[in-house]
Amino acid sequence: MAPSSTERRSTFALLRGALSGEEHDFTRGDLRTAIALLAIPMVLEMGMESLFGVVDVFFVSRLGADAVAAVGLTEALMILIYSLGFGLGVPAMSLVAQRTGEKRHDEAALTAVQVALVAALIGLVLSIPGGAFAPELLRMMGAAEPVIGIGARYTATLFVSAPAIILLFTLGSVLRGAGDAAGAMRALWVANGINIALDPCLIFGLGPFPELGLEGAAIATLIGRSTGVLYQLSRLRRAREMRVAVRHLQLRPPIIAQLLRMSVGSIGQNLVETASWILLIRIISPFGGVVLAGYTIAVRVLIFALLPGWGLANAAATLVGQNLGAGQPERAAQSVWLSGWYNTAFLALFAIVIVVFDTTIIGWFTRDADVLREGASCLRIIAYGYVFYGWGMVMVQAFNGSGHTGVPLAVNLFCFWLVKLPLAYLLARPFALGPAGVWIAVTFSYTLSASVGIVLFRRGRWRVAVG
Repeated sequence: MAPSSTERRSTFALLRGALSGEEHDFTRGDLRTAIALLAIPMVLEMGMESLFGVVDVFFVSRLGADAVAAVGLTEALMILIYSLGFGLGVPAMSLVAQRTGEKRHDEAALTAVQVALVAALIGLVLSIPGGAFAPELLRMMGAAEPVIGIGARYTATLFVSAPAIILLFTLGSVLRGAGDAAGAMRALWVANGINIALDPCLIFGLGPFPELGLEGAAIATLIGRSTGVLYQLSRLRRAREMRVAVRHLQLRPPIIAQLLRMSVGSIGQNLVETASWILLIRIISPFGGVVLAGYTIAVRVLIFALLPGWGLANAAATLVGQNLGAGQPERAAQSVWLSGWYNTAFLALFAIVIVVFDTTIIGWFTRDADVLREGASCLRIIAYGYVFYGWGMVMVQAFNGSGHTGVPLAVNLFCFWLVKLPLAYLLARPFALGPAGVWIAVTFSYTLSASVGIVLFRRGRWRVAVG
């Protein structure tokens, strides 16, 4: 039966409210509406991030397999910076969400300032050695000399952009914790929109722009993400409730200590996961540049599908934090289960498309038959686990939203270090499955992670908020 005009107006109003960033109390009212108001901009935000990853590798692939391999190896190195940004963002989101649920908006604004100070300092510390020793870092990752030659300046420039990357992650989390998902979305649209526009101009020298090759892609990222951070800061200055004012620009060591204490678990969980991917690269590298290039393209496509799923998971985290702050653990639990089912259905659709059109999708990025074959195999095998990945994302963010960041850390240690890495090596080498064995290990480990997360969430220890 077709929806009534009243239902259509209601749906339009909901969409408009989600995209406009109107103020909403997420501790009251219909949970489906609350999830939609948060998830719509968060899914679009993550969608833009994943679109940039795909567009970036589309242009870079025109420079050849060595350029794509350099991007893949650099991404493995940059995962450390992404992990720190995400790891700091988790407690930032949790603390701001809890203070918002308690209606303590001044405390939330003070927390936002401390988050920005810590993020900027960590970014500066990481940017200096990364920019100075880029060739050595690529060599450490097993890169061949041609890959180092084309990729060293690209890697160095991306490390220089570390402060902007970490700030973009953390301030986005602050905005989401305060319920301003639309603001976080727009910041990423600005950042990645500029990236996408500048990428071909700086890589190929279109119009008045210089032809910088692979380095141009990194410069586009630096400019885009720095602009996104400026937008986030302006959004925090103009917020109606959690507005950062001059009086909040002060150092608060107790808040910083609490932020760092909570971030140990969240940074740890990401470092454990990302370190497993770095070690996975070491297992893949001996199979040659063709396999590495196929893997790099496939992973960008997989992330394109998965990142919107993180939007739904982030909505669950905000709802858990705000509702625990308001003393409503049952409402928090309901939001997690609803988000999990929505995410599962959402990613199942992507999985079907990927499995059916794996070769066609990889064919958009390369004409090399060998790269096409390896990329399609990676894409198809990992996509089989998408239904479980949706639950895994929501479970991780449910614990993070309550401040129990140590639980996902323990799950990651078990599933990714004790299961994924040994299994990947065994299947690829002794069992002689080659790269396909690595992809099977990835699918199995993430499915196991989701299953363990659901069991632990049912035990209910997360109901007592940390922070």
